Amino acid sequence: MLDVAWGDPQCPLEIRELRDRVADFVRMRVVPCEPVLDGGGPDAAAALRRLRKEAKAEDLWALPLPAELGGQGLPLRSYAHVAEAEGASDHGPAALGSASLLDALMLWRHGSVRVRDRYLAPLVAGDLRVCYAMTEPDVPGTDPFLTTTRADDNEGGGWRLTGHKWFVSGAADADLVTVLARTDGRAPERNGLSLLLVPTVSRGFRVVRELPVLGAAGQAEIELDGVAVDDGHLIGERGQALAVAAERLQLGRILRSLRWLGQAARAFELMRERAVTRTRSRGPLGDLQLVQRHVFESLLALRTTRPLVHEAASRLDAGGDAHVEVGLAKVAAARTLQLVADAAIQVHGAAGLGPDTALPALFRTGRAARVLDGPDELHITSVARRVLRTDPA
Repeated sequence: MLDVAWGDPQCPLEIRELRDRVADFVRMRVVPCEPVLDGGGPDAAAALRRLRKEAKAEDLWALPLPAELGGQGLPLRSYAHVAEAEGASDHGPAALGSASLLDALMLWRHGSVRVRDRYLAPLVAGDLRVCYAMTEPDVPGTDPFLTTTRADDNEGGGWRLTGHKWFVSGAADADLVTVLARTDGRAPERNGLSLLLVPTVSRGFRVVRELPVLGAAGQAEIELDGVAVDDGHLIGERGQALAVAAERLQLGRILRSLRWLGQAARAFELMRERAVTRTRSRGPLGDLQLVQRHVFESLLALRTTRPLVHEAASRLDAGGDAHVEVGLAKVAAARTLQLVADAAIQVHGAAGLGPDTALPALFRTGRAARVLDGPDELHITSVARRVLRTDPA
């Protein structure tokens, strides 16, 4: 069944074998633990520790992280094939050690010596959790120039941060949070924004409330009330946060798109199994032409979206300008997940709305995907503008 939804003729044989091992791990180990992992708390933490230990024992840990940091150094163009299988569950990347990729690369490339020495090893090992805080209440998330959180020079050195952030993924359990703050000038000046790494045990840091996304936990609003950090916790150069953030966003959007493809493939397989095994008085559900149309349209979306996403990953891996490719991939992957999950729910009927399948969670992720990392409208406008100003000669 794997080849129907996941088939990719461009996947090298040695990567295909690794991808299949990861797919088996997610299907056999991670998916059965989803109810516990979704619930949070001590039981979820214990389950995640066990899964990570098993992943390390099977040599599947931290596949895309640089070897210098303790990962396995799988290039993005190769990891892209694995990321789909890994991302079939929201908890797959965390269980397999790739969830820290964006933070690890950011700290490795732009962190001070002190930050790298203190935080990188435990982060890659899965012993440290980092989140990223950019969006603010009442400020458009697509317009970072309007950031109001401030980091002022502190008497005696370092910085003092004041402000609010919201929809911060994983903030409730994080050990560190990277905060986008204004260090110079006033909004909407472009060159006055910096990134600072803040320990969540710092005095003045507070998780204000959980912000469920369509009923699902994992996001939070945080407050920074005069939080002090030293100069060594500045990430990148002062006033140059957007250059670091753009690098992070490009890769982050590709990783999300790959994982959304994996979840769309999972929804497709659930739909396919339902159509084949569910019987009516007149035969299998799959004999109905409208059900066949759902299957066809879903497979078409998967097969046409996958090349877009992998093209963007390859271009980014090669160091080329991938803005157009990433924009196309992000919008296409989000739409595909929503379309396939919706079709799978329709084929399941009432069962697709209840707690006995992963479909409600997959549909929720698909709908949120059209807003996360920039709404569809942002990417559509950005891609169109780049295409229209390109010199055809």
